[in-house]
Amino acid sequence: MTKLLEQMRQELVRRNYAGSTIRSYLRIVIDFQRYVCKDLDQIGPDDLRRYHTYLIEDRKLAVRTVVQHVAAIRFLYCKTLKRRDMKEDLPYPRNYKRRLPVVLSPEEVRRLLDSARNLFHRAMLMTVYSCGLRRIEVCQLKVSDIDSQRMVIRVTHGKGGVDRDVPLSPALLETLREYWRWMRPKTWLFPGTEKGWRADKPITAKMIWAAAGYAAKKAGITKNVSPHLLRHSYATHQLEAGMDLKTLQVLLGHGDLETTSRYLHLSNKHLHAISTPLERIGMKPAAAVPRSRRLRKPE
Repeated sequence: MTKLLEQMRQELVRRNYAGSTIRSYLRIVIDFQRYVCKDLDQIGPDDLRRYHTYLIEDRKLAVRTVVQHVAAIRFLYCKTLKRRDMKEDLPYPRNYKRRLPVVLSPEEVRRLLDSARNLFHRAMLMTVYSCGLRRIEVCQLKVSDIDSQRMVIRVTHGKGGVDRDVPLSPALLETLREYWRWMRPKTWLFPGTEKGWRADKPITAKMIWAAAGYAAKKAGITKNVSPHLLRHSYATHQLEAGMDLKTLQVLLGHGDLETTSRYLHLSNKHLHAISTPLERIGMKPAAAVPRSRRLRKPE
């Protein structure tokens, strides 16, 4: 790794970016340097525009992927090299829109949890859904983070390095106790493996993905079920149950209320609480409308 890439890595670490994001950003910058065949600190606006066009026209990358490339290169120049003027030469695609997440219905969540392969998988998936956690937050949970006296779970590895407490449901506590009596985890609540044997280290995110995928297939759910889909479902179901947006923001660990507000578009309670203009204008009933499609002459 070159000195500049190491500086970028350190800057990403200082700002508490996730490990997966750090690896992705560094890989993107390395690919960018290979394309332009220049030292990164010698690159100008023309090189940026040429590479940006190459991603869209030649590689035909999806908009979200282009956004990720732009974000990585912007970080290099604006944060690491302090060349903020380069930001203007790396615009985000104009038609970039954040898609609304798909969610499961409560009935689908019940079927999913009942279809877990074993108690280990069930406890993991219940923890994701009951607390609305990110998959990396579940991986990093320790036995000591479960506070049954206060009925909370302490999340100490949240996004942005912000700790938070989330409510511990009695149903989840019962399952975790049954799981603990069987598995007897020591440090990490959900321990991983090493060379096929259980080890005192956290599981990887792939394990939660595998648990969700197996349960969804067995339950006959056709939606693309992922751990994050359970988090989206938790947020939507909490809003439908009457939780206010600010409380949900704190429980999800969002730094911006705008991020949380997108769940309003998914909540049936909020959607159905709003009447449409059609209901207020007053029209004759559909039964009184003629059925014939023939064009009539004006009388």
